[in-house]
Amino acid sequence: MTDRSSAKAHVTRARILEAARRELRRDPDSSLGDIAEAAGLARRTLYGHFAGRAALVHGLAADAGEAVRRASATVARTPTPDPVTALAHFVLTLWPIGDRYRTLIALAHCDLGTDRVDALLGPARDTVAGILAAGQRQGVFHTVVPPGPLSRALEAHVLALLDSVGSGRWTDDGTAAATAALITVGVGPDLATTTVHRLRPSR
Repeated sequence: MTDRSSAKAHVTRARILEAARRELRRDPDSSLGDIAEAAGLARRTLYGHFAGRAALVHGLAADAGEAVRRASATVARTPTPDPVTALAHFVLTLWPIGDRYRTLIALAHCDLGTDRVDALLGPARDTVAGILAAGQRQGVFHTVVPPGPLSRALEAHVLALLDSVGSGRWTDDGTAAATAALITVGVGPDLATTTVHRLRPSR
């Protein structure tokens, strides 16, 4: 494959995945024909990149996983003065990614399986567990639940808030979610609000 054809294939693949993300958000039962039409491509072109629905969902998962990995790495190497700020920064950074791929979250367990979901969210879980452990050592987060289980509980909490946004029951750009996350792990409401608004002064 020449460099030009390889670049064209990459662009086409990205086009298909973007159409899939939009169509599956509109209707989780969208067919491959619907997705091909939304991408402005023949169905055979889509099948040239993805053998079926499962392969397409796995492609979306790969893109989402890479976005999570990059965001988690960015948060991990960004200096923050304390664990409270670090956790707020993490939620604010990951929120737009969760919002972009929230349909995938709904499809994840039936279309991907537990192992694939664990691999997808692993970098984020490790980052949060590290922040929580540091906060517990410093006495700024509660210690009733260890960092690992607390990280998973916080994950479920944030995913539930994303689901509320996706279903139209709530509107948030991550500001309220980050504040709620801090309160969930034991930060006082005033400090939680102040910390998040310091990171988002224009909101």
